Amino acid sequence: MKLSVFRYNPEHDQKPYMQDCEVELVPTDRMLLDVILRIRFDDGSPAIRKSCREGICGSDAININGRNGLACITPLKGLKEPVVLRPLPSFPVIRDLVVDMTRFFKQYYSIKPWLINDEPVPERERLQSPQDRAKLDGLYECILCGCCTSQCPSSWWNPEKFVGPAGLLQAHRFLIDSRDTATEQRLDDLNDAYRLYRCRTIMNCTEVCPKGLNPSREIEKIRLMMVKDSV
Repeated sequence: MKLSVFRYNPEHDQKPYMQDCEVELVPTDRMLLDVILRIRFDDGSPAIRKSCREGICGSDAININGRNGLACITPLKGLKEPVVLRPLPSFPVIRDLVVDMTRFFKQYYSIKPWLINDEPVPERERLQSPQDRAKLDGLYECILCGCCTSQCPSSWWNPEKFVGPAGLLQAHRFLIDSRDTATEQRLDDLNDAYRLYRCRTIMNCTEVCPKGLNPSREIEKIRLMMVKDSV
């Protein structure tokens, strides 16, 4: 299999470059990450984050032939050669395929991704009906890989102001959680020309989400909540 891999080590390289390489596949090679790791073990490079290898941790998110995805769950079969591997677009590159996600998590934490409830703490737990719990399906499964935010033009243009698809998906998750009592405060925090309304519904986020989630739809639901709240 032929690959073209983005390489950049700020300690040695003046600028990034693409490295062509060819790997002879073996029967145990199933996913793209298998091949990347064999290249890495053979010559000590390229750098890439990895952990679970099951599409759960989200750490090996990269750009594969122009489309963001997780290397560990991208089958080798069907990939167009040469397979072009780049770091996630719009994120600062630390080295090779590893990017700095500080800004991504800063926006994520800005929406306060935890339950806020000022009512007295119950003796055991805060109960939730099966119906209310079902409302969280399609929201809680986000693995914070950054694929959606990295492929979002609104995030490219306003990375410091626009929360981004991943953050807004989680914002809606807490807005509709029946155990949370901070709905008004959360909506007020998002009622800004940039934090929420910079979304242009381009839907790149939905297209590339490796978990099949739909951030674009959830952002629209937040907007509808804003309208209902203002009436």
